[in-house]
Amino acid sequence: MSKGLKLSEILVTILIAIVFSIIYNIWNFVYKAFQVSGLHIEEITYGAWFMAAVVAYLIIPKAGIALLAEFAAGAGETIIMGRFDIATMIYAFVQGLACEIIFAIFRYKSRKAIVAILAGLLTAISTLPLDFAYGYLASLTSWNLILYIVFRLLGGILVAGLLSYYIVKALDQTGVTRLFRPSSKEDYDNL
Repeated sequence: MSKGLKLSEILVTILIAIVFSIIYNIWNFVYKAFQVSGLHIEEITYGAWFMAAVVAYLIIPKAGIALLAEFAAGAGETIIMGRFDIATMIYAFVQGLACEIIFAIFRYKSRKAIVAILAGLLTAISTLPLDFAYGYLASLTSWNLILYIVFRLLGGILVAGLLSYYIVKALDQTGVTRLFRPSSKEDYDNL
């Protein structure tokens, strides 16, 4: 597999980002619906906003794909919102970078579930300092903050990690991803 990105890989990554930018905007309704509880259960759903990077990498396991996908999805999200939002762009960049760190640790060679889970977990962790910086967490009491953090981390693991993994695994079984990675028995065994 070549190390550089091909035009087709970049275009598919942008296409993935566009799909996720639409999902991100729709997902806001899901997030808000869970917010009603007041116990931060909505943070379990927060991992959906990290999925573009994980899905793109699992389809095209190359350096830079996760960052490109997440940043482009964040940019697309602001376009769909109809307003330029710097915070969304910062979050998208940090989230893509966090995923890239995990994928780089595995030398962009592993597509196993544990890699997707670790990427989702680190991405969830990476958003917490931004939440503090933007003042979302400063007013929470200790028990409430703990719930917030635990549910956010679970969202990274379950939604961004496992759900992304199973989505790509299903795509692999349909043959859609053959353009980028010919599926073989060894590919399925590595999943």
